[in-house]
Amino acid sequence: MSKATDEATVIPHPRATSELFGHREGEQTLLAAYRSGQIPHAWLIGGFDGIGKATLAYRMARFVLAHGDPASPAVQRATSLQIDPDDHSARQVASGSHGGLLTLERVLNDKGVMNTVITVPQVRRTLSFFGSTAAAQGWRVCIVDTVEELNQNSANALLKVLEEPPPRSLFLLVSRAPARVLPTILSRCRKLLLRPLTADEVIHATARATGIDVNDPALIDAADAAEGSVARALMLLGGDALKLRERTAKLLSTLPRVDGNELHALSDALGTSDRDALGAFMDTMERWIMARLRNPEAVADLPRLARLAEVWEKITQSARETETFNLERKPLVFTAFGLLAEVTR
Repeated sequence: MSKATDEATVIPHPRATSELFGHREGEQTLLAAYRSGQIPHAWLIGGFDGIGKATLAYRMARFVLAHGDPASPAVQRATSLQIDPDDHSARQVASGSHGGLLTLERVLNDKGVMNTVITVPQVRRTLSFFGSTAAAQGWRVCIVDTVEELNQNSANALLKVLEEPPPRSLFLLVSRAPARVLPTILSRCRKLLLRPLTADEVIHATARATGIDVNDPALIDAADAAEGSVARALMLLGGDALKLRERTAKLLSTLPRVDGNELHALSDALGTSDRDALGAFMDTMERWIMARLRNPEAVADLPRLARLAEVWEKITQSARETETFNLERKPLVFTAFGLLAEVTR
């Protein structure tokens, strides 16, 4: 049995990940901008899930916090954003204790439940953060992971800070869907879009995260099916995720016909608390829908595309609530297939 299927793997948070796979061009773009001494104060780092967007953002943050002077010899001769993991700034970033770094991401609320959005009070912390002098003198870096998890109010709160950035401030906004980011935020950011990783890059990144041998057949199969995403490869290595993905894809291929018995069976396969199973289900749904939204032949029917995009928003919101509140999966499955059957009929 592959190591991937019989051992639990703890994947390090991007803030503690020192190695970057792929994205050489994106890394060089950030390095050149910082070295110039005129780096844009806000960047939108976009791309599919699991390809290293947040990893690149934290890599940039570590470099800036470790090398506060863009004109210094260390910066001018640097060939990458790599920082020694034992560097003081790198260790502080990894532990989440660096006074010059603020991360905005979903957190647990007072009841111990994960918030569904990044809240307004969280974003308002940026005002005191960028205005404080308590941290070591130098740059202030704010990472938003991800922009899609801002609601209308928290996005507007962030916009106020982006409109009047303090000196030596850097915003790194991670986005899985840049086209859906508020135009007012987009207009204040330099866009850096990352491509999916190659299969070989996925293999080596996943092997590094899990300790699996790069020649492991299960790892190679997962990387081939992952479409450039390390997150997908890790998910597919999680036991029955690949079978669940195939089962979901088969049901999607029968739309608009819906077999109630098969939906019940799929719901049972999703279980009640398996995050990998839910992730595999939603990942397959997203790939199926995005393939239709990007189909050139479908452009002729824009109203149908708009309805499909709206349906996907409803499905993702339902999935987020299902995961956040640990709800039964069956209503999500039936709702998702019911909406898709209606829009494809």
